[in-house]
Amino acid sequence: MATRKKINTSEEELKRKARLFAIAGDETRIKILCCLFQDGDPCVSEISEFIDASVANTSHHLQIMHKEGLLKTERRGNNVCYKLVDSDFTKELKKLICDINIKN
Repeated sequence: MATRKKINTSEEELKRKARLFAIAGDETRIKILCCLFQDGDPCVSEISEFIDASVANTSHHLQIMHKEGLLKTERRGNNVCYKLVDSDFTKELKKLICDINIKN
């Protein structure tokens, strides 16, 4: 039997990664991520139109991703716009998400 190496990652880091994958793995959030990768920093109303969802539902998903540190916000008058945080995780997501064709 081959010797297996133990995972060299703390429990806390494993939990954090699992949360990020769970957040990014939702269908609606994949559509949102696709929009963000294409547009850069759209506002909630633009994202909701792109994913064909209500502003309230879109806002809910954006807030979840923002809370976990995947997104940054910027207020433009009455609008809240979102931008992806530049990280290794978001770069890898871009490779995965932008290679698929999401149908509404």
